[in-house]
Amino acid sequence: MTTFLRDTVTVFRREFTPAWREPVGLMFEMGQPLLFLFLFGALLDGAVGASWQWFVPGILVMMCLTGPMAAGYYVLMELVGGSMERMMVTPLNRTAMLVGRTMKEMAVLFAQAVLIIVLALPLGFELHWTGVVAGLALLIVFGVGLGALSFVLAVKSAPDGTLFYTVTQVLLFPMLLLSGVLLPLDSGPDWLRVAGGLNPITYIVDAERALFSGQVLGLPVLYGAATAVAVAALGLFLGNRTLRRGV
Repeated sequence: MTTFLRDTVTVFRREFTPAWREPVGLMFEMGQPLLFLFLFGALLDGAVGASWQWFVPGILVMMCLTGPMAAGYYVLMELVGGSMERMMVTPLNRTAMLVGRTMKEMAVLFAQAVLIIVLALPLGFELHWTGVVAGLALLIVFGVGLGALSFVLAVKSAPDGTLFYTVTQVLLFPMLLLSGVLLPLDSGPDWLRVAGGLNPITYIVDAERALFSGQVLGLPVLYGAATAVAVAALGLFLGNRTLRRGV
């Protein structure tokens, strides 16, 4: 366990240092979430129950999806450039390599999420500390799994990256929409609600909205937590197997 933690910190520092040195780039990454927050969120004000309690968690889930996918993109670039092969010959723990990379994206997400929440407070967002902390923890677990899956996807799609770009550009956005991140699915047709129910991201979104509304206990939170843990377990399992087979 000590070796695992040490290796995780080593990988995290390696990945996080460039982002720390260029904070302006992190602000540019928040352009789309901020536009959604101030423009789209204002349109929903009063239209969907407690609008900001409903909309802000959706923005955070959207950011959680894009961040770990970026981790896979960087892996793909390292595979093409050859630096990944040099890292693989080191004695670093393979699970630590996965977790360390993804935790870098989660650290960035945490900082961005805090900023989004602070900016949403004057707009009418109510802060429930216990629910917010639990919600962010849930996103981190979910993000670790997504990051590991994006790692696997990047390895499988190297060197041209066609598979990676197809999944992230073609499949990710429809899954995002079908989760009800931007608009509620309750008023949609039956087929849309059925498709949303089959989408695992839907359960994460529902859990986040319940937590950010102060509902720490309940079935939505339970289903969301189970989904996050399942994605994390699947991602780490597949990621470890991919690394042990070599890249």
